[in-house]
Formats: sequence, structure tokens, C-alpha cells
Amino acid sequence: MRPTPNPSERARRSTDALALFAFCGFLFILGLQLVGLVGADEPRYAQVAREMLTRHDWVTPVLYGHPWLEKPPLYYWCAMIAYKGAGEASDVAARLPSAVLSMLLTIFIYVWTRRFRRGMQLDAALITASAASIIGFGRSASTDMPLTAMFTAAMLCWYGWYISDRRNWLLGFYFFSALATLAKGPVAVFLAGLIIVAFAALRRDWRLLLRTLWPVGIALYLAVTAPWFIAVQRANPEFFRVFFLQHNLARFTTNLYHHPEPFWFYLPVALLALVPWTVFVVAAVLDAIRDWRFSVQQPAGQEDLRTYLTLWFLLPIGFFSLSQSKLPGYILPAIPAGAILLADFIFRREQDAGKPAMWMVLLHALLSAAMLAAAFIVPFKLLKLGLPRNVIIVAAALALVTIIMFWFVLQNQGYRALRFATLVPVVIAFALTLRGTAPMINLLLSERLVQASLQRTEIGRIPDIAVYDVPPAVEYGLAFYRNHAVASYERNEIPAGDHIVVAASGTKAELEYRLPGRKVIQFGGFQWQHLDFYLIAAARNGQRP
Repeated sequence: MRPTPNPSERARRSTDALALFAFCGFLFILGLQLVGLVGADEPRYAQVAREMLTRHDWVTPVLYGHPWLEKPPLYYWCAMIAYKGAGEASDVAARLPSAVLSMLLTIFIYVWTRRFRRGMQLDAALITASAASIIGFGRSASTDMPLTAMFTAAMLCWYGWYISDRRNWLLGFYFFSALATLAKGPVAVFLAGLIIVAFAALRRDWRLLLRTLWPVGIALYLAVTAPWFIAVQRANPEFFRVFFLQHNLARFTTNLYHHPEPFWFYLPVALLALVPWTVFVVAAVLDAIRDWRFSVQQPAGQEDLRTYLTLWFLLPIGFFSLSQSKLPGYILPAIPAGAILLADFIFRREQDAGKPAMWMVLLHALLSAAMLAAAFIVPFKLLKLGLPRNVIIVAAALALVTIIMFWFVLQNQGYRALRFATLVPVVIAFALTLRGTAPMINLLLSERLVQASLQRTEIGRIPDIAVYDVPPAVEYGLAFYRNHAVASYERNEIPAGDHIVVAASGTKAELEYRLPGRKVIQFGGFQWQHLDFYLIAAARNGQRP
């Protein structure tokens, strides 16, 4: 029977809960409507969920009426539920799954660390929530945050079982591993196995692997994952080839999907993903690596959280560095490990009443100051405008105050003040981003305003629409906001009847050349994205469409 918390403990839990919900609500929910869906993936995933809901089909992902078998269904299921709750498919509802899962991820980390590392729980949760990559992907309609949330829960459950020998934690590992598989496929199981095998090897405890392979847990994993995989394979005989061979194996071993990057690509990506905590996470990782020799000499079964977190942080980065196709979101599952490792690093330094080295304080202060300055400067750079003098003065003054604040607080209060001192510029920078950068991103990168501009004209309401010489984001964004497929002239999808073409600015002559005998009338455009709107008259008898 657990002891009843004393009044001070209850008060602390209440304060922590208030801080968690307020901070997560601020970072993941506030201003979610300010930016429409951006890029090609967000509107595409959002549209798949919409079509699945319309068809009442919870098995086969569908895009424009055709099976879309690139990803498993967890994100789509969550978005379908959000659409039902909102009453319609919208960009905000499409992002709610990632936002809610980011909040649940933060809460799970808090609860887990309070159970196994009491005293560092709030640091672990808030450091994770405030990492730049967690904020960014936590506000996007994508499969990366569902994978990260479920994978993190699975890995923490496994370590909870390792140090407690309570099999309910091992059941949790298999359950969340199953959900992670439904989020993004077999990569979740592969990464988990890689980390656990490496940990067992360092501990020289190979029996640990046999103990992990618990038949009851494996049965639970199969009970959660197998029904969908069997159902989708029966409904779509090409599923195995498309999903496993093309979008998993070929994506890793070839550049089939045109995302080539150098081997070292994930080094700067990881450093940026951890902003503003980068300096201290690197210090925590190096500190853990230095202590590996001592830790592996301890008896098998001895607690060694730092080694486990370091492997969890480094191995996904190393694994995806070998991939021939690289995207920043691939290493997102490693970021919570770095955040929790930093919280443990701070906790141990607090116990020793230690203070950060001067060079660490200075680098951390400079990084936080740069983050604040960027929040002022980025909107002007996005619009390619010169920086007003008053903006330069305010940004420089705020950066200088940040550096002085960090120097004074950390040198006097030590590690105990690191979380508070860092979250202050995070809150300010994020508020400035919502006020300045978010509207610019919406203007320059989202097709929500492009569709609104089309809808303001009678011609723009013509249902048939095509694109020419524009990025894929324009095609998929317009398709989501118009809720139907958009033809592409590059794919020779030229409608025979009256239709609209959204094209790169200045392409009227090219369109007239491609459409001999058909009238090409420009009726507007969206200058912020360098787009022109054209009305193409229907093809006459004998004309080539």
C-alpha cells in the first residue's frame, strides 16, 4: 500500500500539474490556427484522414480515391476522431493529434521520472516539451510525433521493468511498441531492439534479452498490430510490396524518394532539434560516456539510466545517418532521451551543489540570446526586408539582457536555476514567433490564403483546377483546402473543360504554347507565393486537351 502524500507533497504535485498543463497548452495549443497546413506532407496526411472518415473506412488509407499505403493508420485514426469532434476536417483538427500526444508525452515523462527519479520529474518533462523539435513537430499534422510519443513511452516502460522487475512495465513496453508500429511501421521495433541489445551487450547480460522476449508481451503486441496489418493486406494485395519493400526497405537503402543528404546531416539537425538545451545536453552525453567504463563494471541488473538514455539518444541518430534518404523528423524519437538525460545530469549536479563551468554558461546564454534575436529578425528575413534600426536595437538589447541574466543567475544559483532561467527566453521567443513569424509562414508557405483568394472571385469557384510549374506543396495544399484532387500539367493531366490553372508567375506564354487554340486568361494571382491564376477555356472539337 502506497503511503499517503503529505500536504507539502500534494501542494507540489498540484503546482507541477498546473505548470505542466499551462506550459504545454501554451507551446502546443495556443495559436494553432495561425498557420495553415504547410509543405506537401501535412495536407496530404490530413486529406487521407478526411477521405477515410468520409468512406467510413478505418482500414485502408485513401488519397483522392486511391489506396495510399505509405504509412500505418495511427495518425489517420487520431485525425479522424479530431475531425468528428470538430464537426469538419480543418487544419487545426489535423494538427490536434500531434499536439495532444505531445502533451501526453510530457505528462508520461513526468509521471515516470517521479516514480523512478523523484526530484527531477519537472525538469525532465519541461525540458522535453521546450526542445525546438518537440514544439515544431508537436504542432504539425504528421506521423513523427505519434511515433515519438509511443516510442518514448515504450522505452521508459522497458527500463521501468528492468529496474523494478514488475511485469506490468514490460506489458507497457509491448503495448506502446505496438502503437509505435501502428504510427510509422517496423522501424519502431527495430530501434527498440537495437537499443536494448546494445544495452545488454554493455551490461554483459545476455539473459536480459531472453527475459525481454516474454510470450505474453509478444502476444499483446500481435493482438494490437496484427488485426490492421492482416485487414489492410486482405483489402490491398499490393500492401506488402508498397509498404514494406518500397516505403521502408527502399527508403532506407536507396534515394528513391529524393531526400539525399551527407552522412553527417543529423549532427547539425540534432543540435538544432535540442535548442535551447543543446550545450547542456552535449555536456550530459559526454559526461555519461566518460562514466561508461565505471558503469559497465557494476553487477548485472544494477541501475544505469545514463547508459540507457545515451544509447537511446545516439543509436537512432547513428542508424538514420546510414540511410540513403534523410529527413529531419526521422531522429525525433531520440530527442526525449537527450532531454531526460539532461534532467538527470542537472539533478545529480544539484545534489552536489555544483555550478556550471563558465564556458557552458556563456555558450548556453549566447544560444538563448540568438533564439530571442531570431524571433525578432526572422519575419523581416522571410519578407526579404531590411531590418529597421529600432528592431536591431531591441533585439540586441534583449539578447544582451539574456546573456547578463544567465551569467548572474547560473553563477549564483547554479544548476537549480537552469530550468527557470532557460524557460523565460523560451516563452518570450515563442510568443514573438506566434506574433511575427507565424503570420509570415502562413502568408508565404500555406495554401490556405491562396484558396481564400481564389474563392473571392467567381472564376475561382470553378471546380476543376490544375497546377503548373509550382512546388508539390501548392498542389497538395490546394487539394486539401478544396477537398478534391488537383491535376498537374507536368503529369499531362490537362482537363478538357473550363478550368483554373495555378502557375508560377510569368508562365502565360508557356501555357499558351502548351494549349494551342485555347484561351488563356489571367484573372488574378497571389504575389506572396509568386503564383498567377489563369482561366483556361474548354477545348473545342478537334483540339488537344
